[in-house]
Amino acid sequence: MAGKGRVLITGANGYIAARTVEAFLKAGYSVRGTVRSKTTAQSLVDALSKNGDKFELVEVPDIIVPGAFDEAVKGVDAVAHLAAPVALNFTDPEPVIRDAIGGILRALESASKEASIKSFVFMSSIVAVASAKDEDYTFTEADWNTQAGGLVEKLGKDAPDPVIYSASKTAAEKAMWKFRDEHHPNFTLTAINPCFVAGPPLVAPSSLDKVNITTKNISDVFAGVPLDQAGIPGSHHIFVDIRDVARAVVFAVDHLEKTNNERFILASFASPQQAVANILRKAFPERAHIIEEGTPGEGYLPGYAFPKHRVYDGTKITRVTGQDYISWEKTVVDAAEMFKRLV
Repeated sequence: MAGKGRVLITGANGYIAARTVEAFLKAGYSVRGTVRSKTTAQSLVDALSKNGDKFELVEVPDIIVPGAFDEAVKGVDAVAHLAAPVALNFTDPEPVIRDAIGGILRALESASKEASIKSFVFMSSIVAVASAKDEDYTFTEADWNTQAGGLVEKLGKDAPDPVIYSASKTAAEKAMWKFRDEHHPNFTLTAINPCFVAGPPLVAPSSLDKVNITTKNISDVFAGVPLDQAGIPGSHHIFVDIRDVARAVVFAVDHLEKTNNERFILASFASPQQAVANILRKAFPERAHIIEEGTPGEGYLPGYAFPKHRVYDGTKITRVTGQDYISWEKTVVDAAEMFKRLV
């Protein structure tokens, strides 16, 4: 086979997954992507059409049925599992957690049947790492969210959306490591744990309400939404560029000896909406009358550093790869350039 080999990416038309498909294609791989329905992924196919026959789509309508990925994994060298329930309006934790665990177990089971597969990368999340702390704390890959699961058990359908999501990602990642310990697969395993992912999507959204929730802080501020209402008010404003996340997945497949059995936090900057406004007003002076000025320079640290009471140590990935994160200014400006036509 020409090129580096073939990678299977589940949930290929997602915000992060689409950029990950692109990154693998640029790195010389062929990519097979799974989607629930091909009719919902035409924009992805169009965006990647210049890659010819190096990208193909297959339908996996239900990722939790036994054997769901049996056909999709045939002949691939690596699997990147990115398909997962993502929303901020969950009303019942049971199906969310069931689908998150079921999806990764079906992918692992199918991968275990295919001798060609050398690596498996799971898109976990910072929410599987971090939880509430009463004192100053630095989160590392050694940490686990020890609270979300218990809260879901206690609160049931009254559990807040972020808690349900956190419990689902934690349970899914733990299911992967348990599968490793019980089944000893012949491929490497790696977890990627990004914080809020921001930056330009591969496929331009058709309207502002289609912008991915984790990068809405940029589109909202750019559109003139008041700073205290932009993005996800009240959330921890920690970010990493979508292209850095995609690059980390490719690195995990390229360097099995450095990434096997490892978790990688991807977290680079702490940036409230005020910082986003400052960047955008400088980069787009013609919109200075639309973007709220706020109180320039206040509410964040130089270099968008994490405040000492809650640090997310994302340096492991930079040490292992030898490459630093994309600057926050570039993330914000590149995303805004893509959103210009929507405002």
